[in-house]
Amino acid sequence: MAHRSIGQDCLAFTRMDRGSSSLDEIVALVDWCPIAELLAPLYAAPKGEAAWPPLSMFRAMLLAVWYDLSDVKLAEALDDRASFRRFCGFSAHEPTPERTAFVRFRRELVSRSLDQALFEAVTVQLKARAIRIKTGTIVDATIIVSQTEHDSEARWVKHKGRKAVHGFKAHVGADAKTALVERIAITPANINDGRAGPDAVPDDPGEVFADSAYRGNHFRDGVRLRGGTLRVAATAMWGRDEKETLARLKVSVVIKRFLASRGDPSEGARWRGRRAFA
Repeated sequence: MAHRSIGQDCLAFTRMDRGSSSLDEIVALVDWCPIAELLAPLYAAPKGEAAWPPLSMFRAMLLAVWYDLSDVKLAEALDDRASFRRFCGFSAHEPTPERTAFVRFRRELVSRSLDQALFEAVTVQLKARAIRIKTGTIVDATIIVSQTEHDSEARWVKHKGRKAVHGFKAHVGADAKTALVERIAITPANINDGRAGPDAVPDDPGEVFADSAYRGNHFRDGVRLRGGTLRVAATAMWGRDEKETLARLKVSVVIKRFLASRGDPSEGARWRGRRAFA
């Protein structure tokens, strides 16, 4: 299958269009040749409709992860955002892929077990070229809506105050200082964050910051196994203001300590668990 020719009128970008962008720097930092070699087997059939260049599609997938974009939002951003077009190799006025193209491309990557390998190939290069001190890792999840409710691999999920969604969940681990995504894991949307979270934690993550959905021994043990320390944000604190809330929290901690010192096994276990989040 032939590839479409894109970027033929790149000179059409005006000086105004080429405002400074961090994406332009990333294009220059990464050696895309090994990435292109991994993508070479895609769309190799001699017949069929011309396909979008795999490297351009993969760069679009990177944008979706880095900017937390659904397939619909990614298609819209590529249609009108100059920096995104340049990053993917599209010129100023030519057509860009529709959302269904991203769905098919993602499935092709997964079927060939290329998704994780490609993502890590880019991340390793960016980390190698970035002089930085590891301060920690942020882990969070985002919902990816499926193209159709008949997708057998997707699942329904319902969050309080929101309508049900059929799709997948991307569990992302990003550097706490640079926001550089280091690892990603894709699951059906109904998988608990804490259950899938360890797959999004990189090696030597430092302090791992997550919301209350990641509480639990499974995720905590996964973080410790990789040499990290879990920091889960406290939620549902009560009080009319910050001062009252902190005062009540302090009293609660004192009570927990007292009960633990009296040998109450259940309270002692709870206190030991609470200390892990402090």
